[in-house]
Parts: sequence; structure tokens; C-alpha cells
Amino acid sequence: MEQAPTDGSQHRSYDPAAEVVELCQDLIRIDTSNYGTDDGPGERKAAEHVATLLDEAGIESRIIEGRPGRTNVVARWGGGDGRAPLLLHGHLDVVPAEAPDWQVDPFGGEIRDGQVWGRGAVDMKDFDAMLLSVVRARAAADAAPQREVVLCFTADEEAGGHSGAGLLVKDHADLFADCTEAVGEVGGFSTTVRGRRVYLIEAAEKGMAWMRLTARGRAGHGSMINDDNAVTRLAGAVARIGAHQWPVRLTPTMEVLLATIGELAGTEATPDNAEALVEEFGDAARMLGAVIRNTANPTMLKAGYKTNVIPTDAQATVDGRFLPGYEDEFFATLHELAGDGIEFEFESKQDPWETPYDGDLVAAMSRSLLAEDPDALVAPYLMSGGTDAKHFRTLGMRSYGFAPLRLPGDLDFTALFHGVDERVPVDALEFGARVFDRFLDQV
Repeated sequence: MEQAPTDGSQHRSYDPAAEVVELCQDLIRIDTSNYGTDDGPGERKAAEHVATLLDEAGIESRIIEGRPGRTNVVARWGGGDGRAPLLLHGHLDVVPAEAPDWQVDPFGGEIRDGQVWGRGAVDMKDFDAMLLSVVRARAAADAAPQREVVLCFTADEEAGGHSGAGLLVKDHADLFADCTEAVGEVGGFSTTVRGRRVYLIEAAEKGMAWMRLTARGRAGHGSMINDDNAVTRLAGAVARIGAHQWPVRLTPTMEVLLATIGELAGTEATPDNAEALVEEFGDAARMLGAVIRNTANPTMLKAGYKTNVIPTDAQATVDGRFLPGYEDEFFATLHELAGDGIEFEFESKQDPWETPYDGDLVAAMSRSLLAEDPDALVAPYLMSGGTDAKHFRTLGMRSYGFAPLRLPGDLDFTALFHGVDERVPVDALEFGARVFDRFLDQV
């Protein structure tokens, strides 16, 4: 096991976690719900709040909007040792929340049972708060990192990032041109396997294909025979896609993770026992089971306007996620399952990515975690969802997800992403700030 570093962190003249809980609460209380359109509140208020917090710390920031209210914040801080800057990024938007479904006000930032509750508590205003708490504490203590960092708080991540990271990469690439590495969500959180905490560092993401499937046929009276029914054709395609059992496919990242779990379980990891090893993660298997195979889930259906009228067309949406290296297999299978007469359009299509789990940045993440939790294990994993890393990687950066949280073994953490009663333990937030502070000393 890698030894915890002795970096003098215990002699800090500042507390990197001093503000993290309050900052997380304040961010949650700013409603930045993203409905996938410009109808929501946008991120402007949250972005201005972040800019003010940075300004109070003596860090000048720039506010960038592609469309009114869809607001991003970019700043630079530290440096002087001549190395290429490190990008640290987090998004400010959240998915919507239906208040009647929650035990608390989803935008109240309430502390209950030792946890901060609210939309964005884990996705991802917790990491925004960690980053801001560490930056502000270090700035006040004149302890800027030796390596320059670019701080970036984005809009629109929950709808593909097109008004956020995508816009920044497209129209403001000069702000990041000298960055060679990037750190954002989702990683650094712990799971418990056979009584041992395992921290998962995101080193890869599945590609994303949000697709609209359309079937066209002959309109007619619902009482008559019709062998060219768009609804029937579409329903068959959707049923086949939804029922398909995709085969196990292991990328290098998951081979490393499953080998780590195989050692704990006393077995060698292989594609044949991959599903059994994933089950060792308990509740987290919901997410990790989706990253040893491609997936395609039908999500919406739309057809017709009257019971006795056979419509001309019918539509369905499908959320497709494909593994790095398996894009061709994914789309070929999808078209075969859909069959003839089904048109495909993309609402959003983003490539998968995978970064080798090696190098100084990986070592820094591992050491900073083990300094706070010496008996833990650290391993990479592949993320089932998408993050802003997809956009920033197009500029050539090595990317990782590292928002560290030490979590209780009985917390179903992955269910909290986009879920009801989203919440994060207070001590996990404070742990994350301490870990990230150590990380900045080692990058």
C-alpha cells in the first residue's frame, strides 16, 4: 500500500474546511435548476456569488455568457514554478426537483442528521464548496499553490454543457490553451467492499448518445386494417432496444478496478466474473454495473392525437451510453435492433474518453486520500454518466474526476445523484476540503 505523505499539513495556519458547509448551503439555496431549455432560472446568480467569493479572496475572475443567464466563471490563481496550469472545474447548475417528493425544501440547504440536504448536495455544489473553501482559506493565509490553477465554474452541464464548458472550449479556448491536466467530478468518493473503504477516481467516461427515433407510416382510421402503422413499428423497435442484454466489455480502467476488488475477494478478475465482482460494491453496483457494458434506455414516447386516428409518425427518445473503444459496436447493434423504417437523430452526441491511470497527478490524488484515510484503497473507475470533462478533453487535457468524500458504508450514495432527498454528510464535506487542500500541495 502506498504510504501516506508527511507534508506538514497538520501544521497548517488555516483550516481548509472552515467555510465548506456554509458555502455548500449557500449554493444550494440559489436555485439553478436546468430544464434543458432557457426557461429555468439560469446560473447567473450563482456565478455572481462565486465571483464575489473569489474577489473577496483577492482572485480576479471573468464572467462569460453565451446566452443570457447561462453564466460561467473563470479565474487564475497561484503558480510561479513554470509548470503548465491545472484546470479545476465544477458546474453550477442542477437538475430540477419536485418539492412535494422531498422531506425538506430541496433549495433550503438544511442540515439534518449531520447532513446537508438539497438539490446539488452531491451533484455538484459540494465540490464547488470544497474548492471555494480551500481557495479562500489558502488565499487568506497567503498559501497559493506553486502550480498555477485555472478555476472554472460552468453552466449547463446537466443538459450536455453546450452553454457551459462546450461554449468555453469553442469560443474561449485561449483561456485553457496552456492547461495540460484537468480535475472535476465525479470521483474520490468512497465505497465499502468487504469492510474496506475503496476510493474511486474517475479516469474514464462512457460516450453519450441522446437519440430521437422516428417511425413513419400511413395515417388512417383506427377502426380499419393498417399494415403501415408508425406506432406499431416504433413500439417494436423500442421494446427490442430496451430488452437487449448487452455483453460485458472491460476497458483498461475497469480491469484495474476489478483486479483490486478481485484481490479483496480472493479471486482473479475476468470478464466471466466481472458482474459478480461488481456486486461486491453493494448499492454502488447500480452505477458500476452500467460501465462494464454499453447501455440504451428508452425514456420517452410520443405519438398520435386521437384514439381513433392512426398517426403518420411516432417518436421515442433513447439515452444511449457507450464504452470507450466500443462505439462502432454500439451503433451497429442499435440500428440492427431498431430494424427497418426507423430514423435516428441526435439531440446530443459526445465521445467517450479514458485517461491512463498513471503519472504525478494520479499519485497526488492517491497520497492526499491516504493521508486522511491510511487504511483505504484507491482505484480508478469508469463513469456511467457524462461530465464537462468531455468538452475540456477536446483541448488535449488529461482528465480525472476527484471530488473526495469519505462516506458511511450504509449510505446509498449513487442513488442520491438526481434523486429525491439528495444530501451529503457534513463530515464528508470537511474531509473533502482537507484532502483537496493536501492535493494542491502535491500537484
